[in-house]
Amino acid sequence: MQMSQYLHAPLPSRQMPAGIPYIIGNEAAERFSFYGMRAVLVVFMTQYLLDNSGAPNPMNEEEAKGWFHLFVSAVYITPLLGALISDGLLGKYRTIIFLSLVYCLGHFALALDHSRLGLLIGLGLISLGAGGIKPCVSAHVGDQFGQSNAHLLPRTFGWFYFAINLGAFASTLATPWLLQQAGPAWAFGIPGVLMVVATVVFWSGRKRFVHIPPGGSAFVRETFSRDGLSTLARLFGLYLFVAVFWSLFDQTGSAWVLQAQSMDRLLFGVEILPAQIQAANPLLVMLLVPTFSYLVYPAIQRRWRLSPLRKIGYGMLLAALAFAISGWAQHLIDNGHQPSIVWQLFAYLVLTSGEVMVSITCLEYSYTQAPNRMKSFVMAFFMMSVALGNLFTSGVNFAIEGTSALQGSDYYLFFTLLMAGTTVLFALVSHHFREQTRLQQESDHPAQENPKNN
Repeated sequence: MQMSQYLHAPLPSRQMPAGIPYIIGNEAAERFSFYGMRAVLVVFMTQYLLDNSGAPNPMNEEEAKGWFHLFVSAVYITPLLGALISDGLLGKYRTIIFLSLVYCLGHFALALDHSRLGLLIGLGLISLGAGGIKPCVSAHVGDQFGQSNAHLLPRTFGWFYFAINLGAFASTLATPWLLQQAGPAWAFGIPGVLMVVATVVFWSGRKRFVHIPPGGSAFVRETFSRDGLSTLARLFGLYLFVAVFWSLFDQTGSAWVLQAQSMDRLLFGVEILPAQIQAANPLLVMLLVPTFSYLVYPAIQRRWRLSPLRKIGYGMLLAALAFAISGWAQHLIDNGHQPSIVWQLFAYLVLTSGEVMVSITCLEYSYTQAPNRMKSFVMAFFMMSVALGNLFTSGVNFAIEGTSALQGSDYYLFFTLLMAGTTVLFALVSHHFREQTRLQQESDHPAQENPKNN
């Protein structure tokens, strides 16, 4: 795979880069594979898990929640490895292709072996593959842009996030049904097939992409320079606050699924499976991304400046409110009632509004603040915030397993107060963060670097 075949810098243009549709298509299929597997993971561990002899060997709820969040944290720790390989050795494109193949093997391991060993191997490979490509793909989006079309970058990250949630929405509806009707082999196998599709789509766009070469020793020098270290330190301070948001948000795949089992799930005459409730999040994202981009943000901007950091702060506040709503639903459950699933759907609306303000903003902010040779590496640090949040949640669940601590609505109250306190502290310190936008340099010799000429 000769890097000289490819375009190595963005061309001066005010148009959307030619490689973006391939990245968006890849992301939609890859997210179908990941969120489809993730949607049924807790149900699989508590209902379908087998021992080595093939006899049922399910986990209890606290153990399953603990392992779920440990897995999610691993998915968001391995981006550091992917970023080091990408920025230092192979470049983003080759790293994505290589780790995507590892990713595919993980899905098929889950589909073929339903014991704890198969679970461990499958989740290990998926965490390496899915996590390893995450910072590379999002940084690869930004690499396609130069100063001339930088105005299209926020819109592109919005569509990138839309693609994530389109794949997540479809798979979150489909895989719980597959698990119930056809068993775990199909529920994990179909996401594996979609990951193969994602890899092929991305490979098909190889001659359309800008391929920023790996930095090698220059990447190491820039990372350990005063500018590189100060950038990492400054952003890591932000990410510590964002980690608390993720500690709440990712419980939609664990605590909220288990809560839904005790709720009245009849909606418009159709009974929804507990794991299918998660589809509310990606559906709402697809509705809320354009709503916020074209209506909410412009309306607010006409009155006062809505900076990236203010967006993040408001998103954190919404997360606290969402958990207060789900906590009230749990309070009703604790007193012998069966509340409607509408309570949880309302909490999803509030939490997803917070996600739009926190996650998309952090993606764009992380890319623009990073030095040019460190784009994937900085994206990996952003994803570390997800890992830290899930490690915290995992630790809480393992600590309370078998005890009477934080049971029922007290569990939700704990996380509500934690998020509210974090939001107040963030509001007090966020004005100390400095901003510096940095994008890739455009090509001075487009004719010589155009891949169509090779």
